[in-house]
Amino acid sequence: MTAGNDFDPGEDPREDLGANDLDVDAPEAEPKLFSALLTPHRSLNRTGFIVLMSFVTVVSFIAGVVFWWLGAWPIFGFFGLDVLVIYWAFKVNFRSAKASEEITVTPSELRVRRISHRGHVVEWVLNPLWVRFEQISHEEFGIERLYLVSRGRRVSVGSFLGPDEKASFSKALTAALNTAKRGPTYNPIT
Repeated sequence: MTAGNDFDPGEDPREDLGANDLDVDAPEAEPKLFSALLTPHRSLNRTGFIVLMSFVTVVSFIAGVVFWWLGAWPIFGFFGLDVLVIYWAFKVNFRSAKASEEITVTPSELRVRRISHRGHVVEWVLNPLWVRFEQISHEEFGIERLYLVSRGRRVSVGSFLGPDEKASFSKALTAALNTAKRGPTYNPIT
C-alpha cells in the first residue's frame, strides 16, 4: 500500500478519537467512524526519476555521438527527441498523481470528496443508513470496481487502487457503514 492509503480493517474506528477527529463545522460535532485518503500509487519517486532520466540522457547521448561519428548525424537528434518524449511522459504521469479521494463516515453522513489532478473538486454527501456498498469482482483478478449506491446514484470509489488494496478498503468501509447503521451506543460511564 502507498503511504496515503492507510486503513486497517482490524482497527476499531471508535478507538483513539481525539479532538482532531471531530468535525468542527458540524452542528453536533460528530466523531468520524472512518476516514481514508486514497491516492494513486507511484513507484518512482523524485530521486528515482532524476536517476532514470540521467541514465537515459547519458545512454542516448553516447549512442547519438556514435551514430554521428559513423556519419549518420540525423540520428543524434532523434535520440534527443526520445529523451524529451520520455521526460514529458513522466511529467504527465506525475501530474496525474495529484488526484485523490477522501472518504469520511460519521453516524449521520458519508462524504466522498474527489479531487482531480487539475484541482477540480467534486463532493457527494450520502446518508450512511441508505447507502449500499457494491463490489464487482472477477475470478482471476479480484475486486475490479467499488460503488456506493444511494437513491439511484452510483458513485465509484477507489478506482485507482489495486485489487488487494480494494479488498482491504472494502472491508474497512463496510465495517464503518455497519457501525453507522447500528447507530449510537449508550455508554453510562461517559
